[in-house]
Amino acid sequence: MRVALCQISSTTDPAANLELVRDGVRRAAAAGARVVLFPEATQCRFGVSLKPVAEPLDGPWAAAVRAMAVEHGVVVVAGMFTPTEDGRVTNTLLVTSADVHLGYDKIHLFDAFGFQESSTVAPGSKPVTVEVDGTTLGIATCYDIRFPELFRALADQGASAVLLGASWGSGPGKVEQWELLVRARALDCTSWVLACGQADPGDLGTTAPTGVGHSMAVGPLGAVVGRLGGEPDLLVVDVDAEAVQDARRTLPVLANRRL
Repeated sequence: MRVALCQISSTTDPAANLELVRDGVRRAAAAGARVVLFPEATQCRFGVSLKPVAEPLDGPWAAAVRAMAVEHGVVVVAGMFTPTEDGRVTNTLLVTSADVHLGYDKIHLFDAFGFQESSTVAPGSKPVTVEVDGTTLGIATCYDIRFPELFRALADQGASAVLLGASWGSGPGKVEQWELLVRARALDCTSWVLACGQADPGDLGTTAPTGVGHSMAVGPLGAVVGRLGGEPDLLVVDVDAEAVQDARRTLPVLANRRL
């Protein structure tokens, strides 16, 4: 399965960001991708009020993304925000195509490094997987990468690859932590981890996590198969499901668990 990671820098305008998605989907499809992964907060970057931009999965923003996916015959995964009854929003990764239209609500909220995501965002409660052409893909978002139990749970549900959208916070050592965590999670669950982050937008005058770039694809034994720098770019990688089975025979950490 060929997967494209579209590392973009979202603006605060959902309509403008749809054009970024349109361009990314077009380029990814031209490269032969079956799945096109965008970052967390593709609909609107962090650092502004998210409640005014939040829409349900059957709203116009998600419908427009689905139309792009259908036009190009791909599955698109992109970060958006959906409304909640308590006045907050949900940080949702939209998964959409001609055959599927669903969302994963981010379980682990970024209440760390001085940021309090839970003040405006309500947490999700359950892992999500989706099957594409016979391959089960797990879905995760940003801060989830620090919680290996989620990645093991996705593997237990049959996932041989995890698609992770992120808008990583900048700071000393944060890029190094990102790479370490992505590679560690691949080893924890002996699965591919395809991690697409927001590009580095430079100084936007906000303490919100707006991205550092460095999207990467990691194989089931922790090897980096491809990576990007800080700027907007496209990474295309072929995901080999058989490599997962080989890795799990060689390194049966899932089967050897005692707890």
